[in-house]
Amino acid sequence: MMTTQADARVASHYDGRIMLSLKSSSPARWLEQVDQDLDQILIDHAHCEKKAAGVAMNLIFAYVDHEELCREMTAIVNEELEHFHLVLELLKRRGIRFQRLKPGEYGRKLNAGVRKFEPQRAVDRLLVAGLIEARSCERFSLLRDHVPDRELSDFYGSLFESEARHHATYVRLAKTFGTESQVQQRLAELAELEAAIVAEGDPLPRMHS
Repeated sequence: MMTTQADARVASHYDGRIMLSLKSSSPARWLEQVDQDLDQILIDHAHCEKKAAGVAMNLIFAYVDHEELCREMTAIVNEELEHFHLVLELLKRRGIRFQRLKPGEYGRKLNAGVRKFEPQRAVDRLLVAGLIEARSCERFSLLRDHVPDRELSDFYGSLFESEARHHATYVRLAKTFGTESQVQQRLAELAELEAAIVAEGDPLPRMHS
């Protein structure tokens, strides 16, 4: 089987996905979507940062009596909104109009796996948020290494660390709602679901397609 440059890019991130609790690497198909419609990926990235801030804010409202969670989520809200503004500025510099996009199915399908009753629901909400951050981190790394544009490469390289840190924060907080073994088992289950969703893909060029 012929190995494409995109295949090689993805394969080089194998160790990183393990660190991020992911069960799969992004398929080469996604980098092909990046090459075909980078503008759509960048616009969707702005929406993703906005949504990530919303997720953290919703967790504050849902678990307002959990002081550690509220403090950590406040920091994440602020950082995600800062990233949202950075992406908006990037779009403006490149003459790309920020606009509404039809969302991909990734987030909806992943959140459909969240259990209904507490404290299991809290564990799942935090782990789902953590897996989304992990996939974002992996894809920022891919973009950093793949795009020939130096500004974009540097930009995504600068965001990589914060996404990895957010992933670790969400997993750590999940362990305040369940035992270590319970959370690790559930993380593995949700990571399998996430990998299946990524493997299925989405025809829309999105950050998580």
